[in-house]
Amino acid sequence: MSSTLNSNESVSSSKKKIIVLGSGPNRIGQGIEFDYCCVHGLLAIKECGYEAIMVNCNPETVSTDFDIADKLYFEPVFWEHLWEIIELEKPEGIIVQLGGQTALKLAKRLHNRGIKIIGTSFDSMDIAEDRGRFSDLLKELDIPYPDYGTAYTAEEAIEVANKVGYPVLVRPSYVLGGQRMRIVINDEEVEKACISILKHIPDNKILIDHFLDRCQEAEVDAIFDGENFHVMGVMEHIEPAGIHSGDSNAVLPAFNLTPLVITTMEYYSEKIARALNIKGLINIQFAIKNDKVYVIEANPRASRTTPFIAKAYGIPYLNIATKVMLGAHKLTDFTMEKKLEGYAIKEPVFSFEKFPGVNKELGPEMKSTGEAIRFIKDLRDPYFRTLYKERSMNLSK
Repeated sequence: MSSTLNSNESVSSSKKKIIVLGSGPNRIGQGIEFDYCCVHGLLAIKECGYEAIMVNCNPETVSTDFDIADKLYFEPVFWEHLWEIIELEKPEGIIVQLGGQTALKLAKRLHNRGIKIIGTSFDSMDIAEDRGRFSDLLKELDIPYPDYGTAYTAEEAIEVANKVGYPVLVRPSYVLGGQRMRIVINDEEVEKACISILKHIPDNKILIDHFLDRCQEAEVDAIFDGENFHVMGVMEHIEPAGIHSGDSNAVLPAFNLTPLVITTMEYYSEKIARALNIKGLINIQFAIKNDKVYVIEANPRASRTTPFIAKAYGIPYLNIATKVMLGAHKLTDFTMEKKLEGYAIKEPVFSFEKFPGVNKELGPEMKSTGEAIRFIKDLRDPYFRTLYKERSMNLSK
């Protein structure tokens, strides 16, 4: 579609169509992992008999190759472009779970226009993404979470921070890669963090959480089809909670958590998936302190670790999840045999040498530009032992 020439070279077919939204250009917090998700989603859509339409604008990714989707719109993943495509194609629905935060952010506009979102509904996504609504849900479900409060101004935020107790994590809703998240220890720092959020992301609700210091972090990736719940993987982070999950080394399966902690995480995950009426993918992050499990957040979409788990276990999880979203299959239709011997370590990749002068200290805002996978036979592996020994449980200010 060409806006400059005011012409349209796209011809709509009479087939039933599904549109997949990509994640746009690669940037910190959102990159090639979501392209993997989109590609496998497109292949699953074709297998279910639909015309698969891809909307993405990144020339470096496989999802924009000419032979992956039935039709590719090489357009920015912005509402104005998307609406024109929807009007022309009239799809059965749109998948937003595979394109990271960029795709997810368009769910509200799709919902307001009455366009079907394939899989989890907009309201369920909004509960998970709106930090305040999500914490209210956890309270209802009797699931432990760090004490929190919400604010719209710096003055309200200072009041809340004093109520929940320092240190606190100040963060906005609906962001990618931990954007503008800060761990702060006094009123002055809360004010600075809020001004930064309101300046760059105006009209955003600010959530102030009590920060659980010196505790372990772990995450669960799962698929729910409305009846059956399947845990794809439990990953344990080597770095402490407070360092963004994209920047931490993580081990699959968990290596140091007790069976009780793992069972509790899986139980809470299923409880949340059922309460949110998830259809498809969900990622839930946990903090573990003194063997007590706290829920930090839930992402109602493919996470950047979903492709990692699929590759480590040798199971086409994205294909399965897409067929579940479409309602074409239930989880019971698939045999999922995990083939991993030993452990897989997710290693973050940083590009600090390309950005001289950038602060290299890790925190809740993501700084890695990618990730690699390393397989080890057992925990006696020298690489793992060094990694675990040198981890710091103290976050730098």
